[in-house]
Amino acid sequence: MRITCVGGGPAGLYFAVLAKLADPAREITVLERNPAGVTYGWGVVFWDDLLDDLFRYDPVSAARIWEAAFKWDEYEVRAAGKPVSFLGGYGFSLGRHRLLDILGDRARELGVTVRYEDDLTDPDQLPPADLIVACDGAGSRVRDAAAEHFGAQVETGRNKYIWLGTPHVFRTFTFGFEETEAGWIWFHAYPFADGASTFIVECTPETWSGLGLDRMDPATGNARLAQIFARHLDGAPLDDAGRGWLNFRRVTAERWDHGNVVLMGDAAHTTHFAIGSGTKLAMQDAMALADALPATSPPAALLPAALEQYEHRRKVALAPLQRAARASSAWFERMPDYAGLPARRFSYALSNRRGEYPAWRYLLHMSTQGAVARTMLRWTLSARRWNRARRRPLRAAVG
Repeated sequence: MRITCVGGGPAGLYFAVLAKLADPAREITVLERNPAGVTYGWGVVFWDDLLDDLFRYDPVSAARIWEAAFKWDEYEVRAAGKPVSFLGGYGFSLGRHRLLDILGDRARELGVTVRYEDDLTDPDQLPPADLIVACDGAGSRVRDAAAEHFGAQVETGRNKYIWLGTPHVFRTFTFGFEETEAGWIWFHAYPFADGASTFIVECTPETWSGLGLDRMDPATGNARLAQIFARHLDGAPLDDAGRGWLNFRRVTAERWDHGNVVLMGDAAHTTHFAIGSGTKLAMQDAMALADALPATSPPAALLPAALEQYEHRRKVALAPLQRAARASSAWFERMPDYAGLPARRFSYALSNRRGEYPAWRYLLHMSTQGAVARTMLRWTLSARRWNRARRRPLRAAVG
């Protein structure tokens, strides 16, 4: 079976790994438009649920991801004029560049052909393949070439955001809110390496234009943001990834397959960055598609049923996360409405922006803001993380 993955992001590379593990006889090629080692973005975040899945599907690449990941505890909420608040939990983060290196190396070890600087301009020029996996992002050219069939819809969010990086290392996942003369502006930041953190800045369009950010060149705009958030950055600069200010684009597709073409990752769906699930969902798409394909190369007549099974499984799994992402992005669009709340109530509103928590979570939040109770919660969660890690096959080769 010949498989071509258009797009060398986490979805395409991880699917190539799993498909090759399932049947080494498959001829798999990954086409990536960027040069090797070049990617957009800084770090990605994930949690135990994805790690459990990764170890179940390929312990080798999972162990390498685990070893490279930055481990952080709890969430910190800093809002101007309020005491710092804390949210329970822990997570993991990893530089996107490092993640792609790990997955690319693993794919090549298994015999996958990875071709860089292959900028597809016409999907009709793709080499012959039994299956074409379109994992070329939210602006997928493969999907758009058959736009009427896939029924893709794009909804543009109201807020402006910019994806930045900084050499300042935050000790944990941090939300920071500052009030300016033009209104509130905030950041989502997390460490992903010993000397780097992701720093996503977001604000309403009124604040964006009121601060003059719409008229500033990138260097001036980044310097202005570094000035606004100086107390959080300890004087460190901010760098952007060359994309500038954006509005979030929520992509959905009515159908995910068309003949021998199937959508995956952001080409099929996007979720707002505020819930940090984009990489997780892309890699879980890869798992589901690998599961749907028979272990040995199927006759062409069986492919439509396999692709339909994949689409149904993933749409069912995505539905609650898509609802949560909508609620989360809507909360941030209304963020100024919550700014007057006391610190603990504000941080709880941020934590419960999806509207899913039972009443006892509010009591737990309020009771764990003190140092002693917070330390006990962190110990409990650290024990949970250790116990889950202990059950995974960490002795797999990490290379």
